[in-house]
Amino acid sequence: MFGYYFDLALRSLRRNPILTALMVLAIGLGIGASMTMLTVLHVMSADPLPDRSGQLFYPHLNPTPLSHRKNAMGPDPTDNMTWPDAMALLAAHRGTRQAAMAGGNLVVQPEKAGANPFTIDGRYTTADFFTMFGLRFVQGNAWAATEDAARSRVVVLSEALSRTLFGTNDSVGRMVQLGEHTFRVIGVTAPWMPQPKFYADAAARKFGESDQFFLPLGTALDLKLDTSGNVSSWQKFSGDLTASSVTWLQFWVQLDKPAQVAAYSRFLFDYSAQQKALGVYERPADSARLDSLRERLITLHLVPDDLRLQSWLALGFLMVCMVNIVALLLAKFLRRSGEVSVRRALGAQRRDIFMQFGVESVLIGLVGGGLGLLLAQLGLWGIRRRPDEYSQLAQMDTAMLLSTFALAVVASVLAGLLPAWRACHIAPALQLKTL
Repeated sequence: MFGYYFDLALRSLRRNPILTALMVLAIGLGIGASMTMLTVLHVMSADPLPDRSGQLFYPHLNPTPLSHRKNAMGPDPTDNMTWPDAMALLAAHRGTRQAAMAGGNLVVQPEKAGANPFTIDGRYTTADFFTMFGLRFVQGNAWAATEDAARSRVVVLSEALSRTLFGTNDSVGRMVQLGEHTFRVIGVTAPWMPQPKFYADAAARKFGESDQFFLPLGTALDLKLDTSGNVSSWQKFSGDLTASSVTWLQFWVQLDKPAQVAAYSRFLFDYSAQQKALGVYERPADSARLDSLRERLITLHLVPDDLRLQSWLALGFLMVCMVNIVALLLAKFLRRSGEVSVRRALGAQRRDIFMQFGVESVLIGLVGGGLGLLLAQLGLWGIRRRPDEYSQLAQMDTAMLLSTFALAVVASVLAGLLPAWRACHIAPALQLKTL
């Protein structure tokens, strides 16, 4: 039966090629514009670690004095953590895993003679970072907590950096110069590029290249390696990153069960109350809080307001296109009132007429979806040419590809409901008199 309706729909569409082309173009333009913006929103608001994001949390403490007033235009100093606080939370071991970290930016000197040095981004962190965030190793392994304590001069490289420096990912045991110091390679990680880089400082780039090296945090502090990210101080900054008045570290904790989450929130409250009792903190204890990864992403405000506005405008344009398709289908179906009346007189039911016009709407949606997909790919290509940090992520995945056709079919079917309903209710007797 479907083949019969399909054949009727094809004949109808071929009978009015210009009208058919206008409807396909209208839905293609609407779908193309809307899916371009929805794809960008999709990649920017996606879960960076879908298999473990529910267990990752970001503690917040507020060691700032009561006299400190946050600069509305500047970074929030409580977004990061001081060295004493981070070390206290690490030593407490209240989570399944926990890691303190900061961004680093160092010059690397290739081993090959005559090769020019270049600058790379990396991460200074503690031992649990790799297991907590699920990094895989193609060679070697991460350092242990004992090497954190010993401030060992070891480094973990990304596979891409290992191949750039040594031409292979088997670089374990070799030496690499970062900045003015030499480190022993103990591991090489498989490609790992969560987007956005949720674990980094709020002031850092959230999209694009991943970290290329990983060094023990204590080692980086001892060697006074350059950090990247926000360093805030509410007293005169002397350059001492271990001061209790300087926030610069990010801290993440893994909590596997709801009971652990509740216990850790209480621990933060008690820790803050203890610091207030000791005179270190001036703020009330309830200023401490524990954010989930999803809450952290909201805090970072990753999706620009203008991008949200453009997405709403694109959806509005799709609605305008749908209104035009309704008008075109209504005109097309009502012009065939004579044909509908003859079919009704020969015994066709209203549902048969509705099914015929419904199949026709679906065909228009499928063809329009194909055109919309091409236009969306063209739009994403244009976005990838922009200098925005998220531009290279503007790629349509399988889910968005299927969503393009689904949206096109749904839009065309919805647009065809009113015209099909009107056509089903044509009075056959009145139309037959005019034939």
